[in-house]
Parts: sequence; structure tokens; C-alpha cells
Amino acid sequence: MKNSKLWFSLFVGPILLAFVMVVIIPTFLGIYFSFTSWDGIDNNASWVGLTNYIQVFNKESGFLPAFMFTAKFAIVSVITINLFGFSLALLVTKGMKISNLLRSIFFMPNMVGGLILGFIWQFIFTKAFSFVGTKLGIEFLKGWLASTSTGFLGLVILMSWQMSGYMMIIYIAALQGIPESLNEAAKIDGANGFQRLKNITLPLVAPAFTVGLFLTLSNAFKLFDQNLSLTNGGPYKSTEMLALNIYSSAFTYNKFGLAQAKAVIFLVTIALISLTQLYFSKKREVEM
Repeated sequence: MKNSKLWFSLFVGPILLAFVMVVIIPTFLGIYFSFTSWDGIDNNASWVGLTNYIQVFNKESGFLPAFMFTAKFAIVSVITINLFGFSLALLVTKGMKISNLLRSIFFMPNMVGGLILGFIWQFIFTKAFSFVGTKLGIEFLKGWLASTSTGFLGLVILMSWQMSGYMMIIYIAALQGIPESLNEAAKIDGANGFQRLKNITLPLVAPAFTVGLFLTLSNAFKLFDQNLSLTNGGPYKSTEMLALNIYSSAFTYNKFGLAQAKAVIFLVTIALISLTQLYFSKKREVEM
């Protein structure tokens, strides 16, 4: 018992210490600074109570428009990412000779850093799309990222392209866990491909959908790098998401107290949304 406790402390201790120092302590410090007027420079942080939390919902803070844009982006991107990821998983589990190659190709975008990915797609949208639109006379392809609608579509395309391969891996693991005997029995009973997908595949991969929805939902709400490098919130902050809005408040306007108040509200919001999604997804698994 003594040896087991010693080994447990040696392995868990450093990780627990790092977690406390990097996550727990900064979280409580952030909550404290959210009640102050700290500008990030002066050592003296004046206590202002709930003033920052009241200012969060003022029009000038831009928090509510950023929240609405982020929520709309999260809903659309969660659907597209999981739909593409599951479709790719179905494709590469068909037993094709190039399945392993396709898996590598589809997963590679997830290995590219967010900032780099944003700049790459910015070039594609502004240069390549404009060139093709000019040559073919397609006005829709010109001036991408110059309007709110195309900026929104650009973010959804970028996020879907990056994360679909990652979700594919999760769904592949779930699909490979389905006993082949079930599909064979359904084929003998005369079930077509759609019926097997609806009545066998989808119910059995429901736990994977729970994980996929949780990951994509939390990542969509926390998106920062791609938003910064692709649109930087433009035009006129119409594509500014919550993380970028908080970053701008802190490092552009030196309103760290206000930024921390936004971050606390952001944290609570993501926690509530994620827990609600997990509850209904788990409930759906039981019903299936």
C-alpha cells in the first residue's frame, strides 16, 4: 500500500500541481479581477463590485452581438462538422484499398495550427476565389470576407475543413465496434442500406455522437485563432466572436477587469450549454 501510494503521488503529483497553478489559481484570480477596474498595467486594482458585469451588457462592449454571432456559428458548424465527419467515417470503413490513405488525408487539416490555417484560407477566399470569380463572371466569389454573410460562411468552411477529420476518427472507432453479424442478419431479413443505417448504425454510435457534439460545441464557442487570422472580426466587428471580443477588451483597450467579467460569463455559459447538451445526449442514448 505504501509503495502504491508513493507511485501514485509521483505520477499524479506533478500533473495535479501543474493543473492547480495553470487552471485553478488563474480562474480564481480572474474572478477576483472581474470585480475590479484593473487595466493590466497598474499594480493597484480598484474594487468596483458588479460594475464590470453591468457594462458587459452595454452596447459599447460588443459582447451581446459577439455572443449572438458565436451562437449562430456554433449551431451551424456543429451540424456541418459532425455530418461531414460521420460521412467520411462511413466512406473509409467500406473496405476500400485506399481507406488508410484517405484517413490520413482527411485527418491532416487538423494538424495545421489555427493561425496558419486562417491565413491560408484568407488567401484562398480573397485571392483564389476572386480570381475564379473574375474569370468565370461569378459575382458571388468576389469580395469574400468583405461582408458579414461571406465572413460567416468562411469561418464555417474553415472550421468544418479542419475538424471533420478529427471527428471522423471518433466515428470510425464507433463504427468498427458494431458487430458485423447485426448487419448481416439485417441483410438476410431484407433491410436496405438506409434501414440498416437508421436502425442499427445510428443507435449503436450514439455514444460517439455525444462525444462529437460535446467537442465540436465547446470548440466552436471557444474559437479564437481562426477568427483572428481569417477576419479579425471584420468588417466592423460583425464577425467578431466571443473569445476575440474578450481578447480585444483586454489587450487592445486595456480593460482587463471588463475582459475578466466577460470571461467569467463566457465560462459559465459554455459550462451550462455543454452540460445541457451532455444531459440530453445521454438521455437520447438510453432511449435508443
